Amino acid sequence: MTPDDLFLSPLGLRFRGMRYPCTIGLGGISARKREGDGATPVGVHRIVGMLYRPDRMARPAKWAVPIGPGDLWSDDPGHEDYNLMVRAPYPHSHEALRRGDPLYDLVLITDWNWPEAVPGRGSCIFIHRWRRPGYPTAGCIGLRPDHLRRIAGQITERTRLIVRG
Repeated sequence: MTPDDLFLSPLGLRFRGMRYPCTIGLGGISARKREGDGATPVGVHRIVGMLYRPDRMARPAKWAVPIGPGDLWSDDPGHEDYNLMVRAPYPHSHEALRRGDPLYDLVLITDWNWPEAVPGRGSCIFIHRWRRPGYPTAGCIGLRPDHLRRIAGQITERTRLIVRG
């Protein structure tokens, strides 16, 4: 573990000497992650992208990519675009990245089941804002909005998310 790593512990997410309260998937932590199980997968996951809503915030880091109106994330294990960012119109199962609520205003993308997605192993694990303290995610990690922004401004290309079972 390095100072650039995010470490998920029972007490929260540790990063650069700070501990941030967070939420995890409704299915808990799992070494056998599957699409739709609501679990946060065990492993060492690189942070491979950052998305943000430019109509709601300033660019949080130089390498952050704006979320446009037609941006989606494919979660259809039967389609070749599974676990990839796609554009509308997209007739297969997906999540809208540009939402009416602020949940995905800032998103850190991990390399879970990426870039070569195994169908059914689960689509991307994001780090995004939480709905509220203690409210579980669908497998992602949720943080208080100000904590997420602070972390997003400090992560580097070496940052990893470490989740132990």
